[in-house]
Amino acid sequence: MGGFFGAASENDCVTDVFFGTDYHSHLGTRRGGMTAWCKTHGFQRAIHSIENSPFRTKFENDVTHMQGNLCIGCISDTDPQPILMRSRLGLYAVCSVGIIRNAQQIVDELLENGCASFESMSSGNINSGDLIGALISQKNTFTEGIRYAQEKIEGTMNLIVLTEDGIICARDKDGRLPIIIGKRDDGYCCSLESFAFQKLGYYTFKELKAGEIVRLTSRSCETLAPGKDDLKICSFMWTYYGYPNAVYEGVTVETMRTRNGEIMAENDMKAGRLPDVDYVCGVPDSGTPHAIGYANKSGIPFARPFIKYTPTWPRSFMPTSQTLRNQVAKMKLIPVHELIEGKRLLFVDDSIVRGTQMRETVEFLYENGAKEVHMRSACPPIMYGCKYLNFSRSTSEMELIARQVIDAFEGAEGMKYLAEYSNSETERGRRLRDEICRRLKLTSLEFQSLEGTVRAIGRPQCELCTYCWSGEE
Repeated sequence: MGGFFGAASENDCVTDVFFGTDYHSHLGTRRGGMTAWCKTHGFQRAIHSIENSPFRTKFENDVTHMQGNLCIGCISDTDPQPILMRSRLGLYAVCSVGIIRNAQQIVDELLENGCASFESMSSGNINSGDLIGALISQKNTFTEGIRYAQEKIEGTMNLIVLTEDGIICARDKDGRLPIIIGKRDDGYCCSLESFAFQKLGYYTFKELKAGEIVRLTSRSCETLAPGKDDLKICSFMWTYYGYPNAVYEGVTVETMRTRNGEIMAENDMKAGRLPDVDYVCGVPDSGTPHAIGYANKSGIPFARPFIKYTPTWPRSFMPTSQTLRNQVAKMKLIPVHELIEGKRLLFVDDSIVRGTQMRETVEFLYENGAKEVHMRSACPPIMYGCKYLNFSRSTSEMELIARQVIDAFEGAEGMKYLAEYSNSETERGRRLRDEICRRLKLTSLEFQSLEGTVRAIGRPQCELCTYCWSGEE
């Protein structure tokens, strides 16, 4: 996915942006970038690969040479950013988070209408920042250009633009991702993660509405275009993506996850399927608070039968090769033998996507003497690949384990019954769970319901994007 951070200050703010951007490292693993501006040196930019080394170590030397009271930084899982653009609107830097699903169509239209050329990356694709900048430059002002880009783009476009006069922040038109504005005595900042500016002395000033555009300077947060109250924020921001102490739309990630686990345990207890186990455990890291909530509600002790070794490989999907990702995931699991051998364990994970790493984890537990391994997924079965944030690397929906099973049962006809397969109270729902249990060698399996997820978040379902579970836009 990715994230960004920007600051406009009376003082040099490059260090603030360095730390603020680094606090978004959990959201991306491919590229990092920073661009600063000051009257003396103009625009200064650095972009590095962070696939084999974290953002902090790659940029700590750049920070000592950059200067500016305007600065932006980003973590990207896709394109190198920020991109520097020169157009009739002047020289500016732009970075975005999201997906442009109709990129080729837009490129073709722009070329046909007189856009001279685009710089092509080694993959042959056009950098999303370059494409967004070209759209913005079709209009006479940044506000008009951003609105035009939002209308043209199918997908998600959370955006910040650095100019000589300030930083323009534009939340996606559907509000699928947040932008939070922070304030302190000497200026303002913008961030995708609310916690990223707290240690820097900023307090939360406002959260942008869906489609809202503002300009930040050291002295003001000016609304350039109003937003709307309707939004479709990604539910996975709470379930999986977000850092534990981040807050979106007034809901803290950690408390949502704990509440979510409590609801799952409550559902199991009501349905009479609470298993007789020795411990409730979380698949680290994001599964842990869900598991704590489950343990608190069920009264079953919480334990950590294995620990992830993360100093050198903080995220198992960092390598581009699936085989290497699986190997890294296996190497990271360090067992606590006395909490595994002969024990019946119930694990809670944030989600089940392809099931590949979960299968490895279950085999690891049995190899270390586990007697039973039960699994609870903190969200409903994933039925559709995300087309807004691309949280899964799956290239086809048939890579999703739930869809694989349904296809094996009924082929294309099964598409008519996805809601039944999601529901554990139906015959199809029970068959799905039994077959995934067989494939992953689980003793039992259950998923959180869509209703339970919405209840745990505590916002109306109409404000939440649940496309990957329900298929509803």
